This record gives sequence, structure tokens and C-alpha cells, in this order.
Amino acid sequence: MSAAEWKQKCEAEWGLQGAPMPDAVDWKSVYEAKPLGRNLLKNPAPIGFSKDTPPPEREYPDAPPHGPPRFQPEGDFAGWTTNTEVLPYDTSGIPEGVVVCALPQYSWFTLEQVVDLKAEGLWDELLDKFQPEIVIQDWYEESQVHDYIYQLHVKLLAADKTTVISEHTAKPTENLSVYSHNWKEVSHVFSSYGPGVRFVHFQHRLKNSFLNDFFPTRFTGSSVIVKPLKSSS
Repeated sequence: MSAAEWKQKCEAEWGLQGAPMPDAVDWKSVYEAKPLGRNLLKNPAPIGFSKDTPPPEREYPDAPPHGPPRFQPEGDFAGWTTNTEVLPYDTSGIPEGVVVCALPQYSWFTLEQVVDLKAEGLWDELLDKFQPEIVIQDWYEESQVHDYIYQLHVKLLAADKTTVISEHTAKPTENLSVYSHNWKEVSHVFSSYGPGVRFVHFQHRLKNSFLNDFFPTRFTGSSVIVKPLKSSS
């Protein structure tokens, strides 16, 4: 198949009429990479759950398990850079003179990935002139652990991996007065972000608790998808 035919194949596959498609681009490699419309994050559900199935209800043992405190959920976190921050005990709500036998100890579990858009098959002219929509989506569990259990921070970075061209942060507050145990969606669409974007830095934090046993906040279905849609001005 000729270079021109591979280019036509890409145009037909993603409906890229109007997008800059220079002949110098290796269109066979682009077609095989299929960079548009697929999740560019690796290992999007490392704890092993699906958003299509409700998170499992917790089973309480007859006696608390023995062993050291845990601050990180179990899972295969290949492809992610992870970090655990154990928070100091919160004694702000305890009246003076009251003796408390045990307090929960909270921790933030942070996971991040950097997506190299050109390595995934996108090309300079598409990113700079067409500026396709970059859609972020994530799902976290209503764990009832705390008022603040989830944070998302996504940055669109320049070629130096440092310069921030656009960013989005989400820090939802949970309503603990009503019991609910489902997956909650967090999403954002980057559009008209300007030229120069080459990397997407995806980071989210989940709060866990330890009080005689480990109480995690789980997540699933993290995604970064570049859509074949031109940014609206």
C-alpha cells in the first residue's frame, strides 16, 4: 500500500477532514498506532475492578486482624508511579480532657502517569493547529472514609515536560450524611488549549484509612482519550 493510500486510510478511519495531514508523516505507523479514540493510559484499572460492577461491600471480620498498619491497597500498579503520604492524626474534634482509645490514621495514595502523545502516534500539526479534544475520565469509590477522599490533577505539558499549557484540578467533597456506595465519575474535556502540547500528566490521589483494619478508597477506569474532534473556538 502506498503512502498516499495509508494517509487516505487514516482520514477515513477517523474522519479527519480539515485536519492538517502533511505527506512527511509516516501514515502507516500512525494507522497501526491508532492514537485517536483509544485510552492512552496504561493499566487503567490496577486494583482489578470495573465501573460496570458496583464496588464490593466490605466484610467485617469477627476479630480485628493483627499486623502492622497498611496505607496502600493491593494491586498491580505496573505503568504507574506511586507514592504514599501518611497524614498525622486529626485530633481537632476531640474535646479537651476526653480520652480516645484509637483514632483512624489517614493516608493519601498517589498514582501518576505521563502520556507521550507523539510516541502514541499523534503528529505536530494535528496537536498544534487542529488541537483535538483530549478527554479525561476517572471513577472512584464512595468509600465513606472521609469528607475528602479523591483528587485529580491533569496537566497538558510542552515538549520540555515542564511548561504547563493547560491544566484541570478536581477536589470533590463527599456527603457522609447519606450512605451511598457506588463509583463516582470525574471527567473533563480539554479543548482550544493552544499549540505546543506534547505530553499529558495524569495524577490522582485517593484517601485511605487505618483503624484496626485497612479501609481503602478504590478507583477504576482511568482514561486519557484524544478524540478526532476539532476544538471549538
